Amino acid sequence: MCKFAVFGNPIKHSLSPNIHTQFAQQTRLEISYDKILAPVDDFSSSAQAFINQGANGFNITVPFKLDAFKFASELTLNAQTAGAVNTIKIKQDKIIGENTDGIGLINDLTRNLGIELKDKIVLILGAGGATQGILLPLLEQRPNRIMIANRTPSKAIKLAKDFAKFGKTCGFGLDKIKHDSVDIIINATSASLDGKIPDIASGIANNAICYDLMYGKQTPFMDWATTNHGSIISDGLGMLVEQAAAAFEFWTGATPNTKQVLSNLRR
Repeated sequence: MCKFAVFGNPIKHSLSPNIHTQFAQQTRLEISYDKILAPVDDFSSSAQAFINQGANGFNITVPFKLDAFKFASELTLNAQTAGAVNTIKIKQDKIIGENTDGIGLINDLTRNLGIELKDKIVLILGAGGATQGILLPLLEQRPNRIMIANRTPSKAIKLAKDFAKFGKTCGFGLDKIKHDSVDIIINATSASLDGKIPDIASGIANNAICYDLMYGKQTPFMDWATTNHGSIISDGLGMLVEQAAAAFEFWTGATPNTKQVLSNLRR
């Protein structure tokens, strides 16, 4: 039996055990998958204790993705560019850190929602860790360009410069968003957590695909997009399932049926 878990604080709300149990049933693999509440100031001790118990791998959620980045002995390119780790695989004496968030977003957009990203103009709201985690996989889809808008313009400008070697990017303040044609808007801010929307002009959403990285409920951003005539509007539940599937495949080599699991969760 393979031994997995998810680390977080808080962790009680996590859907990961449900998702990975369904993946295991589909692929006929025997696994255990636990929720582990780690102390906010001591992730490494909890992670090492789990490894000492024979763990094969684990997921990491808030607030430990940076701690996991430092804890890993090896990093994939996705993890390096994201500056954070949400999945760790134990392979002999190696602790391999990966970040599947961007892969999860891409697979949800392209497979579940049927959205073509090539040559599209993408606007990302926010320049924090969530944006940094999705930029490389988005740029690998060869969009026309990715624009990053943030309340603090300097953060958006720096992030755009850091990723310019992977594709066409630019950064600016939220107040500089123009009513130009935008194909996809991704809300990567924490505004939805606070029941708010980013302070952006309404006309930008016309006929745009509007995607909120938050999941589990109708978010304020989704309400805003509906009012402002977004063409496709989605929360991030599909991204959650797809990033979990990428982690499961990273650990086991098996590819689960994500659409069935997503359908079950929606019900």
